[in-house]
Amino acid sequence: MTTVIAVHEVDDVGHWLSSPKRAEFFAAHGMTVRTFVSPEGGKRVGLIIENVPSLEALKTALEGADAAEAMKHDGVHPDTVELFIAGQSD
Repeated sequence: MTTVIAVHEVDDVGHWLSSPKRAEFFAAHGMTVRTFVSPEGGKRVGLIIENVPSLEALKTALEGADAAEAMKHDGVHPDTVELFIAGQSD
């Protein structure tokens, strides 16, 4: 299992924060998330996604119809999603 950070833009930060869709989507795939917002405002938000089986599994989950539905509901701009995988020391 690994940890991934995802950052992206949304239509409305308040709506995004209050929506249960994100947690429901990730829980259905065995993952958990914590949300983050910029203290300076704006529409860029972040997630820490934990219990990720692999980056490939996460990418596959994010390409599914349930992901598209959750993103649309939450006002996520899919073209702005950027993923960062936890680094590993040598």
